[in-house]
Amino acid sequence: MSAAVAGRPPRIAIFGLLGSGNLGNHGSLDAMLWFLRRDHPEADISCVCSGPETLERQYGIPATAMTWFQAYGPGRSRVTTIARKIFGKFADLVRMPLLLRRYDLIIVPGMGVLETTLELNPWGFPYAVFLMCLSARIVGAQVAFVSIGANFARERSIRYLFRNAARMATYRSYRDSYSRDALRQMGLDTSNDAVYPDLAFALPEPKEPESRDPRRTIGLGVMEYHGASTDRSRSDEIYTEYVGKIVEFARQVVDEGYRIRLVTGDPADEAVVTAISDDLRRTRPDLVDERLVREPADSLGELMEQLAGADLVVASRYHNVQSALRLSKPTISVSYAVKNDILMEGMRLAEFRQPIKDLDVTRLMDQLRALEARAGGLEAVMREKNAEYVEQLEQQFAVLSDRFFGAGRPVATGSDQ
Repeated sequence: MSAAVAGRPPRIAIFGLLGSGNLGNHGSLDAMLWFLRRDHPEADISCVCSGPETLERQYGIPATAMTWFQAYGPGRSRVTTIARKIFGKFADLVRMPLLLRRYDLIIVPGMGVLETTLELNPWGFPYAVFLMCLSARIVGAQVAFVSIGANFARERSIRYLFRNAARMATYRSYRDSYSRDALRQMGLDTSNDAVYPDLAFALPEPKEPESRDPRRTIGLGVMEYHGASTDRSRSDEIYTEYVGKIVEFARQVVDEGYRIRLVTGDPADEAVVTAISDDLRRTRPDLVDERLVREPADSLGELMEQLAGADLVVASRYHNVQSALRLSKPTISVSYAVKNDILMEGMRLAEFRQPIKDLDVTRLMDQLRALEARAGGLEAVMREKNAEYVEQLEQQFAVLSDRFFGAGRPVATGSDQ
C-alpha cells in the first residue's frame, strides 16, 4: 500500500528520540532525510520527537513533542511533576491519535528503539513507541521500522510493549540478525522481516583533512556509562570504575607519544571528557595542551569529520564505533552491548574489542599496538565492506520506495548478515 494520496504529496512523520543531543540518533535521521529528499522531494516531512525545538532549529522542519509531558514540562515541585507525568500518560491516549491522523506514514529510522542496553523505564520511550504504533493503526497510518536495533528485553513489561509495537508496524527491518532474532525470541513472527546495515552507513564520507597533524592521533570515544536496566543498584559504582580505567588509558596513550582527539555521542558524555582533561592537566601538565584535542560536534557528520583526522579509533558508543568503521579507520570497540560486537565482526575486527564492564587497560594498550601494526591491511578490508553496506542500503531504499511511494523502482531482498 502506498503512502501517496491522489492530489497531494505524502505526509510523513519521522518518530524517535531526536533533538535530545544523541548524535547516533541524528545520524539515522540524516540518512533517512537524505533518502527522502533525494528520491521523494515531493514528500511533506515532519518529526514527532523528544526535542522538537532543538530539532526545528537544527533541521528547519516542523517538529512536535511525542508526549504530553515533553510538550508541557514538569511542575514546580516533585509532587506536581509526578502528577503531571501520570496525567500525561492518560492524556497521550487521546493526544497521540489526534497527532498522527494528519500523517500517511510514520518512519522510525534506525536507532536502538527496541533496546534495553542502557537504563530504561518501561513507561518512558517503550510506552511511547507502543502508543505511537497503536495510534497509527487506529487512524489508518502506516508505520515503518527501518534498520532498527533490538535486544531481548528481560523485563516483562518492556518485552510486551516492544513486541506489540513491532507487531503493529507495516514494515520492519533490522540493522543486524541479532536484532531480528531478539524480536523472534520475544514472540514476534519475523520470517518476512529483512536485515540491512545500519542506516548511518549510507552517509557520505567526509573528505580527509588537507593538512594533518604529523603526530599519531587516537580518536577516543567516551560515554557516561552506568550499566543496563538490570544494573540500577550498581550504576554509580559501574560509572566510577569505567571512568577510572578510561582516564588511566588516556594517560598511558599520552605517555607513548600519541595525540588524543576526544569524541562523544551525547551531552551526558561531557562528564567523562572533563575527568580525562582534569586528570591530564594535573598529572601531565606539560603535555596536555599539545596532545589533547576536544572540539564538540553537533552532528554525526561533524563527528565523522573529526575522526577523519585520526589514525586509529578507540570508542564505546555504538555510533562512535560505526562512524569510525564507515571511515575505514582501524578501530577498537570497548563494547557495552552485543550490537558493538556485531559491527566489529562485520568489519573483520572481532579481535579488537573487549567488554566495557571488564575493561582491562593493559590489554587495551596491547590491542592498540597490534591494531597500529596491522592498520594498512585492515583498512583495505574495511573499504570493501563499506562498499557492500552502501549497496545493501540502496536496495532497502528501493524497497521503501516501491512499498510506500509506488515508485516502481527495482526491489531487492534484505541481506542475512
